[in-house]
Amino acid sequence: MSETLDRGAASAPIQTHEIIIAGAGPTGLALAAELALARVDVAIVEPRAAQVVEGLRAGGLHARTIEILDQRGVAERFIAKGKRAQIAGFARVALDISDLPTRHNYGLVLGQEAFEQEMLAWVRELGVVVYRAVAVQDFVDRGDEVEVALSDGRRCAARYLVGCDGGRSFVRKRAGVDFVGTDPQTSFALAEVEFGREPRWGLGYGPFGVRAIGPMGEPRRARVVLTERYEGQPRALSLDELRALLIDAYGEDFGLVRASWLSRFTDATRQATTYRRGRVLLAGDAAHAHSPVGGKGLDTGVQDAVNLGWKLAAVVRGEVDSALLDSYEAERHPAAADVLRSTLAQVALDRDDPRCAAMREAMVELLRMDEPRRRYGAKMSGLDVRYELGGRHPLVGRRVPDLDLRANDQVFRVYTWLRDARGVLLELADAPTLNIAPWTGRIHHVRARYDGAWALPGVGSVEAPSAVLVRPDGHVAWVDDGAGEGLTDALVRWFGAAR
Repeated sequence: MSETLDRGAASAPIQTHEIIIAGAGPTGLALAAELALARVDVAIVEPRAAQVVEGLRAGGLHARTIEILDQRGVAERFIAKGKRAQIAGFARVALDISDLPTRHNYGLVLGQEAFEQEMLAWVRELGVVVYRAVAVQDFVDRGDEVEVALSDGRRCAARYLVGCDGGRSFVRKRAGVDFVGTDPQTSFALAEVEFGREPRWGLGYGPFGVRAIGPMGEPRRARVVLTERYEGQPRALSLDELRALLIDAYGEDFGLVRASWLSRFTDATRQATTYRRGRVLLAGDAAHAHSPVGGKGLDTGVQDAVNLGWKLAAVVRGEVDSALLDSYEAERHPAAADVLRSTLAQVALDRDDPRCAAMREAMVELLRMDEPRRRYGAKMSGLDVRYELGGRHPLVGRRVPDLDLRANDQVFRVYTWLRDARGVLLELADAPTLNIAPWTGRIHHVRARYDGAWALPGVGSVEAPSAVLVRPDGHVAWVDDGAGEGLTDALVRWFGAAR
C-alpha cells in the first residue's frame, strides 16, 4: 500500500480512537459491540445517513448467530422482533434442526434492516461513536497507528482500522489485498413489485436456478426472485429488464405496474487472500463474498466480528502481543472458505439440467436420513464451526455448550459468564485443583457441577470434561486431561503472560 494520504486536509483536526471500523452493516456493528464490551474506544465510519437498507438483503439469522447474541445477553431483543422458524436448508431440502443440542435449535426470520437497527441501538447504549454520512477516503498505516482521511475533510487516527465495508470494500482495495475466486455464472434479480393481475404464486426452478413470487400481505404486492444466466449484466436492474425476465420465466409479466425497489446479485464467489495487512484488517463481506443461496452471509460476518473483537481488545489493552491477531485469519479464513464451497454447491444443485437434477436427487435421498440431516443442519445453521486449536478432546475448538451448571445450590447458565466478553475457566471436579490467580481480571474462574451428558451439534455425545477453558468468543481453548497439563500454555497463548 503506497502512501498517498490526501494532503488537502492536512490542517483538519485529528480525532483519535483505538479502533476505527469502516462500515455500520451487521459485521461492523457486531464488531463495535464486542470492542465496546471489552472497554475499547471504537468508532464506526458509515456512508449512509440513516440505518436504512435498500433492496433485499439478509432475511434472517441462523442458530449460531442467535447463540452469539445470547452469550452477550441480548438475544431476546432480536427474538422479540422476528419469528422463530426452521430456515436451514440444502439442495432444496428443508433441514429441521429442532433436535440438535442447543437452546436455539431454530432460525429467526428477521430482515437485515431490523437486525441492523437493533444492533445500532445496542452499540449506542455501549457508547460507540458513529460518524454518519461520511466514508473512508484514504488511509496510511504508519507502523504504530493508522491515519484515516474521511470524505468530509476530517482526519482520524487509530491503533487499527477494520474494513467491514462490503464486497466492494474500499479498505480491502486500498490495502492491496487480492480478492480471488470464481467469476459469476448466474445473476439473481430481486424486487418488491405491484402487479396488475394475480401472479403465479410460489417457488419453482428454471435452467439457471430459483424463480419465485411471494405475497407481501397486500393484493398483488409481491417479492420476486428470478435467476438468469450472467452475461455481464449491469448491477442495476431496470423495470423493463424485470418485465422481460418475468415473461421469459412465466410467459407473461402479470401486468407489472411498478417496483418499490429493484436489486441484482451474482453468484461470484471470492475471498480475500489475507485478512490482515499490518494494522488493517478485513471482516464480513469485505473478506468473503458469495451467492445469497443459503443465507449465510450475515451470520458469517457476525462470527468474524466475534472472533476478532476480543483479540483486538486484548492487543489494544497490552495484555497480549499483536501476533494474536494472526489467529483471526487462521481460524476465520477456513471457516469462510467452507461457506463459499457450500454456496457454490447449492448454486449448482439449483439448476434444472439433467446432471444437476441427478446430483440433487442423490442429496435429497441422503438428507432424508437422520444422521446426514443433523450434520448438514449443523453446517447450514453455523453450529458445526470448529477451529483447529490442537488438543484431542472433541470440545477443543468448538463452542462450549450452554449448560445449566449448579453451584452453591443455585443453577446458572454457562453463557452467564460470557456476558462481558471475558474468558471463563469452568472447573467441574469435586475439589478445586487449578490456580489461575495471575490471570485474575482477564478471565472468570467458576467452580460448579454438571451431572448430565455433554453433546455437540453435528457430533453427538462427548466425554464429560473435568475442566474447560473458554475464550471470550465461546470457543473452548483447553480441556483438562485429568492432570491439569497444558492449562498455563493455553492461558498464555490466549490471555497473555502471567502477572
